[in-house]
Amino acid sequence: MKVPPVLFLLLLGLTEQWGPLGTSGTPVGPLGGVLYPFGPGVGDEPTPHEDDGTSPEIFLWENFSFFGSGHHSCYVNNNGVVSFGTRVPEFTPQPFPLPGHRPFVAPYWADVDTRLGGDVWYRQSRDPELLERLAQDLAPTVPPGDPPPRPTWALVATWDRVAYFGAASDKVNTFQAVLASDGVTCFVLLNYGDLQWTTGIANMGDPHTGLGGIPAQAGFNSGDDVHYYNVPGSRTPTVQTLGHRSNLGVPGRWAFRVDHFEATEGPLEMPSRTPRTPSVPPESRRTTAERVYNCGL
Repeated sequence: MKVPPVLFLLLLGLTEQWGPLGTSGTPVGPLGGVLYPFGPGVGDEPTPHEDDGTSPEIFLWENFSFFGSGHHSCYVNNNGVVSFGTRVPEFTPQPFPLPGHRPFVAPYWADVDTRLGGDVWYRQSRDPELLERLAQDLAPTVPPGDPPPRPTWALVATWDRVAYFGAASDKVNTFQAVLASDGVTCFVLLNYGDLQWTTGIANMGDPHTGLGGIPAQAGFNSGDDVHYYNVPGSRTPTVQTLGHRSNLGVPGRWAFRVDHFEATEGPLEMPSRTPRTPSVPPESRRTTAERVYNCGL
């Protein structure tokens, strides 16, 4: 349970007087960069402006297979998670794998508080222009000679300039998760804009910098208590550099096949494992297959 400190209560008073920090207004999408269009202008719905809030249950237009299990609905959670079957209001990013049947995608699991600034948007889409762009962006994820991805459906969830719990600054984060499928093959893209903070004060972060404590988590929890994937740098200060790194060579973009989990080649600094979800020793039950590019670092 969070107990807001006096500083946080004072800040809430300021936001009531002057409006939320980093208010998003009415976005229609990014002016360039790796994010796909978002906001009311493209038909997005917002989640409630609540601490630890979530969307209503979203019934998917197509079955989405995640680590071999099919899902027909999901939730977009303010704290940086798209979850299947159940909401994830928890504000402290825990190490994967998590106990219990809790499959989810975590582009940036951290303690978001949209009462202090920002918006969380989501929509399903069969827009031909979006699907064609997704097909092009996903093409590098398949081996040479394999059929290129041709998604027929997508869910786009965007965290636009969101603040952190207990913020005593105007630091905000922007990131996006995209689920895409042709009805059989399923992909997730994680897109990162400007990441200015990693931690809310309930997770021992500094109220002025949003840093320190238990930093954000990025990756996938399969829900089977065994298989999972951590994007390199998760739950460390390095997670703030996701917008400068990639497994595709495009700064800020990460892409994965997730129906039977596949990433790209193993990074040089990590032991390479098979790209399909393997059974590995208990001390390292994870898939670490991907190539990591440090773009401009």
